[in-house]
Amino acid sequence: MHVAPVGGTAVQDHVALAEIELCGELIIAASAAEDRLSLESIDEVLRVAEEREVY
Repeated sequence: MHVAPVGGTAVQDHVALAEIELCGELIIAASAAEDRLSLESIDEVLRVAEEREVY
């Protein structure tokens, strides 16, 4: 069995890291909310409106 070495040889997938960060932000927002998040709230957490304004 071959095991990947521990240390500085790790490959970082920046897209996956960004997705994990956004999921974390959604989890935090959902846990702080009293009810389910509205679609508008989800868009705000994910900064969807900001992305649309850029293009």
